[in-house]
Amino acid sequence: MGKKAREIVGVDLKELVKDLDRAYCDEWLAYYAWWYMAQAVEGKGYEDMAEFLNKIAKDELEHATELAERIIELGGLPTNRIANLEKGANGPYPGVMKKLDDYDEIIKLVTTAEAGAIEVYQKIAQKTFGKDHDTYQLATHILGEEIGHEETFENLK
Repeated sequence: MGKKAREIVGVDLKELVKDLDRAYCDEWLAYYAWWYMAQAVEGKGYEDMAEFLNKIAKDELEHATELAERIIELGGLPTNRIANLEKGANGPYPGVMKKLDDYDEIIKLVTTAEAGAIEVYQKIAQKTFGKDHDTYQLATHILGEEIGHEETFENLK
C-alpha cells in the first residue's frame, strides 16, 4: 500500500492487519480440517461428500492466499508458524469427525465453522466499508463464498 493510500485509509492499519491475520489462521485451520475429512471419509456416498469437502478446502486455501497478499500489501506479515495457527485464529481448530461415515457430524462441523467465518468477514466488511476499498472488496468476496459453503452443507441435511 502506497504512502497516499495509507494517508487516506480510514482504519487503524495495525488493527486491520491483526483482524486479517486471525482470518488467515482460521482459513488454514478450515482448509486442513476439510481436506483431511475429504481424504478420510467413508461409507455410502463417500465420493460425493469427499468432493464437497475437497472443493471447499480449495476455496479456504484460496482465501488464505488472498488474505496473505492483502496483509503484506498493508505492511504486515501473516502468521508464519504452523504451531501458531490455532493460537492466532478467531476460534479453535474446527476438528474432524470421530466416525469416518458420520455425515451428520461432518455437516455440523462444517456449518458451525462456516457460520463463524461469516461473522468474521461481516465484521471486517463493516469495519472497512467506505474506508479501505480493497480490503472491503476482499472481505465481501470471501463472505459470499463462505455463505455459499454454509448453504451447501445445510442443504445436505
